Amino acid sequence: MIGRLFGNVSQRVPSLLYRVSLMMKPQVVFVLGGPGAGKGTQCSKIVESYNYTHLSAGDLLRAERAREGSEFGQLIGNYIKEGKIVPVEITINLLKKAMEETMQKDEKKFRFLIDGFPRNEDNLQGWNNVMDGKADVKFVLFFDCGNEVCIDRCLERGKNSGRTDDNRESLEKRIQTYLQSTQPIIKLYEKHGKVRTVDASRSVDKVFADVKAILDKEG
Repeated sequence: MIGRLFGNVSQRVPSLLYRVSLMMKPQVVFVLGGPGAGKGTQCSKIVESYNYTHLSAGDLLRAERAREGSEFGQLIGNYIKEGKIVPVEITINLLKKAMEETMQKDEKKFRFLIDGFPRNEDNLQGWNNVMDGKADVKFVLFFDCGNEVCIDRCLERGKNSGRTDDNRESLEKRIQTYLQSTQPIIKLYEKHGKVRTVDASRSVDKVFADVKAILDKEG
């Protein structure tokens, strides 16, 4: 009887440990692409159909900038206005906090889409330093879209978005930052076979059909 009891416990323990390890370690998909490539739109559609939580690095930074009493608000505002990349420590701490809060509320919410990060080598090094062993990056979902299409979309969005960086001057700076800083990160992940590329210049539904095929395959 006791032998059977211990046998049952030993069979359950690996399963329990596996569930706990998943609960403690976020499963992450980095979502990258130029400004206006449709990252946020596609992430919203993914969340509707799959058990992912969408974290936008930009949205978290804008929320922190607007938060009353934030010690980083002014600094973040200046970086965003200039189309520059906010210091990595600020961004990673906001992402880490958001993931921890999500998982504390619901242990089944351990899959995350991190949108607009890592945007440069400094971001990637910071992530590796802080999150090494604490999160698993499954792959990079890359929305590939031409610069002019991206700019036109953002200018159209800027009519209603209220975002201070949805203007041509800021957009051209952001595009240059993306080309110089983010594309090398995408190429780095490509070398490791961890990039899934989608042609993002098409309609929302056509893009999402490709995204679904990728997520269904990846599991």
